[in-house]
Amino acid sequence: MVKLNNDVNIPELGLGIYKIDEADVERVLNTAIEAGYRAIDTAWFYKNEKALGQALNEINIDREELFITTKLWNDFQGYEETIKAFNDSLESLQLTYIDMYLIHWPCPEDELFIETYKAMEQLYKEGKIKAIGVCNFKEHHLEKLLAETEIVPAVNQVEFHPIFNQKDLQAYCESKGIKITAWSPLMRGGEWLNNPVLKEIADKYNKTAAQVIIKWHLQQGRIVIPKSQNDQRIIENFDVFNFELTEEDLAEIDSFHTNERQFRDPDEVKIGDMK
Repeated sequence: MVKLNNDVNIPELGLGIYKIDEADVERVLNTAIEAGYRAIDTAWFYKNEKALGQALNEINIDREELFITTKLWNDFQGYEETIKAFNDSLESLQLTYIDMYLIHWPCPEDELFIETYKAMEQLYKEGKIKAIGVCNFKEHHLEKLLAETEIVPAVNQVEFHPIFNQKDLQAYCESKGIKITAWSPLMRGGEWLNNPVLKEIADKYNKTAAQVIIKWHLQQGRIVIPKSQNDQRIIENFDVFNFELTEEDLAEIDSFHTNERQFRDPDEVKIGDMK
């Protein structure tokens, strides 16, 4: 568990369910719960909140053991719009509260993320959310947010993987009490999982390259949410708590950094331009 800046505990390893079809959500959730996952990360944009809500309603596990994160989509930014979008997600998920609610992208040109966050602060004060935070915020977005709002975000969920290693952003966030959550932690496409250096490290511990990357994140203090709908990989991705990488291993993986994003630059994302 990781203790957030408001003393709420979040599992350090969760399951992302981006692009998982509604028809597969129940199977994926059951596999994940059986493997030991207790944190599930979704979003309105993923179009599977309702399926997750139904699946959550049918599993035999106490609500307090689970940590459910969802996100406000860009098109619903603004104070009143945020309140409505949150309540819609709450209804879809069939929950009485959400563990963490995040702004999905800052959309800085639209200048709505401050009032959006203020609405989330109000929902937090009402006890409908256990923790609030952001996704894809750069340092300058966070500086503006911190200057104009009351509650320091609990997390900043960002693209973070060996070839786009945002250590400077992580250091800044940690100086403010904000935890980094890595999305796309294994990189897109999977070709890096065949990297000979990664495979050599993995062989040393009788692990997979994916397990080594996940461990690299965890040992450097990041929350990590690998996505998979393959039962075997879901199980494997959680089996990372029985080995430790050396400082040399960590440095080898750090050396892959090329500062190349695989996804959108947050400064360029605007409301309405991602469907």
